[in-house]
Amino acid sequence: MYRLARWFLVLGALNLALSVALGAAGMHALKDLLAANDPGHWFTTALHYHQLHALGLLAIGFAMTRLTAWRWFAWSGILLLAGIVLFSGNLYLRSIAGIHDLHAVTPFGGMAFILAWLLFAVGALESRSTDS
Repeated sequence: MYRLARWFLVLGALNLALSVALGAAGMHALKDLLAANDPGHWFTTALHYHQLHALGLLAIGFAMTRLTAWRWFAWSGILLLAGIVLFSGNLYLRSIAGIHDLHAVTPFGGMAFILAWLLFAVGALESRSTDS
């Protein structure tokens, strides 16, 4: 059972990393088709990624209580927090305050999300259950 749970953690983390990468690629490839200059679009995108990665922080906290590779999970959590601030925070500033000067930090937030989920996957692969 533990082995299966660990693989679900790995597959979930890899799919989250992939979803962020595909979201970024899709936004840039489809920007002419999407209402990218709509402040409401920025806000809903920020909120979506914020909510998703806040749940990820909960998953990391849970994994740290049950699995042994806590350093991988700790770095994953730090990168998720950085991603929330850089990605979602910047989009919130753009949509609510009209501040566009920091737009260059948004990709760094996306990369932080991707790296966080990859580190989570490594941690899940390298861990043993604390029950064993």
